[in-house]
Amino acid sequence: MISKSQIKLITGLQHKKYRDKSGFFLAEGPKIIMDLLDSGLELEALYASESHPDLAELEQIVSVADLKKVSALKNPNTHLAVFNIPKQKTIQPKVLTVALDAVRDPGNLGTIIRLCDWFGVQQMYCSPDTVDCYNPKVVQATMGSIARVTLYYGALPELFERTRLPVYGAVMDGTNVYTKALPPAAILLLGNEANGISSPLMPFVQHKITIPAFGSSNAPESLNVATATAVLLSEFRRTTGK
Repeated sequence: MISKSQIKLITGLQHKKYRDKSGFFLAEGPKIIMDLLDSGLELEALYASESHPDLAELEQIVSVADLKKVSALKNPNTHLAVFNIPKQKTIQPKVLTVALDAVRDPGNLGTIIRLCDWFGVQQMYCSPDTVDCYNPKVVQATMGSIARVTLYYGALPELFERTRLPVYGAVMDGTNVYTKALPPAAILLLGNEANGISSPLMPFVQHKITIPAFGSSNAPESLNVATATAVLLSEFRRTTGK
């Protein structure tokens, strides 16, 4: 059974202000939980409606009804964990870095974090109005990659100035990325799902790049921001071999 105080804590973690206050976040599903544990994240509590052989020593078995009370999912998984938010690492000044300007959709952010993990991008810069990376929906979408990619939230101009890396902005009217020489260390800036990169940030963009459409005149107006991230990161790694 989950106590009332535990229920209050766990359900509160669905909201950013409680995550910030407590220093905890939620993860659901044995695969994600094991991935976070393998990556060295510190477990606070683990609740399960059925035992898992690899997690049995850590589990507190509870009823399906109790797990449903605290789950952030429409269809609760068999396992729910409370983890400590890890301490932020030092910014690496000379590596490929993804920067996000007001990306609001949790699924998009989670997918982008997962893509960064796949392409070996270990850090991301996010504007303050980008969705919180420890939002339960973001955590689920990362499939465990949240443990291996560090996100820094803050005013992007200040973050850009601290690293002094060249900034490549994904825009509709830029240079064809397939014809562009790309460096191994840079900042790749992607904008809001609806509005793209905000005008105050455009002066920081030294290189405008675009993914050209090869379809008909009826092709989509633009790509989803996560899809664009996948294409652009692939090009950065392909052209540099690093």
